[in-house]
Amino acid sequence: MEIGETLGAAVVRETAEETGLDVELTGILGIYTDPGHVIAYADGEVRQEFVVAFTARVVAGELRVSDESTDVRFVEPGEIPSLPMHESVRLRLAHWQEGRGTPYIG
Repeated sequence: MEIGETLGAAVVRETAEETGLDVELTGILGIYTDPGHVIAYADGEVRQEFVVAFTARVVAGELRVSDESTDVRFVEPGEIPSLPMHESVRLRLAHWQEGRGTPYIG
């Protein structure tokens, strides 16, 4: 987030910067934390991840990679099981596919 920016505005801005797509937020999927999901970066920084996951719809733009992404594409839900990702990411995608009515907090 940038100073003076709301969380929603940051999500919209970051999505555009990283994917080339302009989105409109439609809801909140949940707040996800996993003490086992620790990321060690090449520069020595270590972080425990937390995610506030939103749902959104594309309203404009063209899909493209950026300085912060190496591959950007849409996938069919049936492809998800074969994609390499951390289990905490799989949980978010499973919740999205379920169409949960209330946000997950965990």
